Amino acid sequence: MPIRHRVLSTAAALLTLLSATPASVATPAPKSGFTWPLQPRPPVTRRFEPPPHPYGPGHRGADLAGSVDQQVLAAGEGIVVFAAPVAGRPVLSIDHPGGLRTTYEPVAPLLSAGQQVSRGQPIGLLQPGHQPCPAAACLHWGVRRDADYLDPLRLVDPGHIRLKPWENP
Repeated sequence: MPIRHRVLSTAAALLTLLSATPASVATPAPKSGFTWPLQPRPPVTRRFEPPPHPYGPGHRGADLAGSVDQQVLAAGEGIVVFAAPVAGRPVLSIDHPGGLRTTYEPVAPLLSAGQQVSRGQPIGLLQPGHQPCPAAACLHWGVRRDADYLDPLRLVDPGHIRLKPWENP
C-alpha cells in the first residue's frame, strides 16, 4: 500500500477512535499532588538548567522571587528529612511518595526532620541572601529522584503535548 494511503487510513482510524471515546476522557487531567511553594504564584527568576553530567555545571532547581520572611509552603505531602544549615544557609528537604525529594533554600525552618507535612502547609520563612536574586529574596526550589535532578516547575506546570509530523523512513 502506498505511503499516502497508509497515512490516510491511519488518520481515519484515529478519527474513528477519537469520536468513539467518551466525552469524560476529553476533560483536563487532574492537577498533580504538588503546588507552588510560594503564594501567590511567584515569578521565576531563573529556570532549571540540567548539568551535562552529575558533577558538571548547571542550575539544579528554579529560583522563585519572593519577599523576606514570606511563608514557604510544602509543595506536596511528605516527611521532612532535613532542616539545618548547609554551608551557612538554611535548607529544608522533604521526601514525597513516589521517590521525589524537594529542597527549599534559604528557608528558616518551622519544622524539624521526621515531621509529616501536607501539601500547602507552611514549612519555613524565606530568607535573603540567594545570589544573584533580582528580588528582596528568592527561593531556590529543587527536586530530584535518587541522584537525578529534575525540573521542579514540571511538578506544577507539566507543559503541553505537541504532536510532530510523522515521517516514514
